[in-house]
Amino acid sequence: MIHPRALVDPKARLAEDVTIGPFAVIGANVEIGAGTEIGAHVVVEGPTVIGRNNRIFPYASVGLAPQDKKFAGEPTRLVIGDGNMIRECCTLNRGTAQDRGETAIGSDNWIMAYVHIAHDCVIANHAILANNVTMGGHVHIGDWAILGGFSKIHQFCRLGAHCFTQMDCGIGKDVPPYVMAAGMPARPRGINSEGLGRRGFTRGQIQAIKDAYRILYRSGLRLVEARKALEQRARDEPVLAPFVEFFKTSERSIIR
Repeated sequence: MIHPRALVDPKARLAEDVTIGPFAVIGANVEIGAGTEIGAHVVVEGPTVIGRNNRIFPYASVGLAPQDKKFAGEPTRLVIGDGNMIRECCTLNRGTAQDRGETAIGSDNWIMAYVHIAHDCVIANHAILANNVTMGGHVHIGDWAILGGFSKIHQFCRLGAHCFTQMDCGIGKDVPPYVMAAGMPARPRGINSEGLGRRGFTRGQIQAIKDAYRILYRSGLRLVEARKALEQRARDEPVLAPFVEFFKTSERSIIR
């Protein structure tokens, strides 16, 4: 399953059914799980762990050193889960010692061509990153998030579960769960009701999220007041709990 023109370091650990395409380069301290396909001209350096049944398309750069001037060769790593689709020319960097030391990508994500995932980023599961999404270091992306093409995300920003960004969105603050964002700089544009419906949210749950959005963005309340109101509502509406948890970890404030 390894093309004769691929270069695989003897210290790399590959499951028996891994496929490696021509001119791919697999470095030392790389671990690749069963069923994963590495396309032609892909470069994977370690320490990097790639799970099962991933598909990485040609010319992707996976696990190379972070683009951070403070990086001094520390043994940081990149960890990728299972079932991810990583398209052509994506760049996925390892972490830095100044943060968690690890860039982490979950499972079942769709990462389209030319996406850049910088050092210490965390991508959860089932996210879609359209072509040319670019994120600075330390960015966190929640489950089922959808990022439109050419979205640009400032370092340390967090994007909550089920959020949606339109094409060419400039994100300099956190985007709460369920919220749609658009513009440069990004502004809230309602909730991702279409996506929520597709994922099995009930009409009642979607209405509760819409009501929470109105409290957060249209009630005239200060952010601290809106947060308290949402905390109270979340006691009776569990679907609002992601709002409450998100605010606890938000460091850059939220788009408003």
